[in-house]
Amino acid sequence: MPLTSDLTLNAGKFDPASQSEQSKRLNAHLIEIFKNGPKWWEVGAAKYREMRLNGDTPLPAPKFLPDAIDIKIPSRDAGRDIPCRLMYPASRKTAEERKKCKGVIVHFHGGGWVIGDQKSADTLLLFLANTADAAAVSIGYRLAPEDPFPRGPEDCYDAADYLVKNAEAEYGGPVKFLGGESAGGHLSVLTAYHLLNTNPTLKLSGLLLHFGSYDLCTGFPSLQHFDKPLILNKETTQHFINTFLPNIPFEQRMHPSVSPYYENLEKYRGRLPPAFFTCGTEDPLLDDSVMMATKWMMAGGEAVLKIYPGAAHGFIGFVGLLDEASMALEDTKNFILEILEKA
Repeated sequence: MPLTSDLTLNAGKFDPASQSEQSKRLNAHLIEIFKNGPKWWEVGAAKYREMRLNGDTPLPAPKFLPDAIDIKIPSRDAGRDIPCRLMYPASRKTAEERKKCKGVIVHFHGGGWVIGDQKSADTLLLFLANTADAAAVSIGYRLAPEDPFPRGPEDCYDAADYLVKNAEAEYGGPVKFLGGESAGGHLSVLTAYHLLNTNPTLKLSGLLLHFGSYDLCTGFPSLQHFDKPLILNKETTQHFINTFLPNIPFEQRMHPSVSPYYENLEKYRGRLPPAFFTCGTEDPLLDDSVMMATKWMMAGGEAVLKIYPGAAHGFIGFVGLLDEASMALEDTKNFILEILEKA
């Protein structure tokens, strides 16, 4: 009888032959516009954020939805609040209905810890709120270079702590999911660790982790070998990381408070929330998701890893242009619903 591996993988998803012509065309277009577009580290982070809001960068300006609500959550610093964005399910129109949501989803936006804000993901927030019949709250954590590590993560911890304590009273149900994209995936895992450490009885329903960065020390091989200007590459990533961690020596970047991949997950065995990972094969952070999902399962956690052939970094933002974007959102929806059905 032939030996069977204790680790199985759908290798066909990683085969370049699996990439659609649609994804190839979109990637070629993205490479062209990013190659000739402005670089945030050249024009300055603050200027680039302004340009992004005006639609003057390669990607379209964020789309703001009228039903989104700006709120503030207290921070650990006296007199300083954390700006946040709240989206209720579309079915809940009145104040009374909105106090009876089935829970809260805490969202952390992407942007390399430098770009983006709590208002940059309204469409995704509405999708999450509608899927889970939950209040979705995006956290406006502080950004580098103005506020480098650990200030951004601290805001995420403070906001999560507040919502864990107040979600049921304010929204009708507990914090159920944490999630984010890219840097937001990184912050989601760090915040999950924080909550596991400070709330021994807390049981999160799950993590929603889209193409996150989990090793800010050396980076995995997929990052080291990725040099094409397809939204994110090795050069861009290093600019983001060095701006976020300007005073953190190389060896200290391996600490799990910086790089969540290096956490000893054995201490959380039996307590890890189910985790949903997505990533495209044309993403320099591909290995991050593969390795983090594997590590999660090795520690007894449930992990669902979905790979999308040919998809670039940030691909879930290309609904209507890339079939894989809609597939990933449908997979996210199914993960959430399956978890909630088990509860």
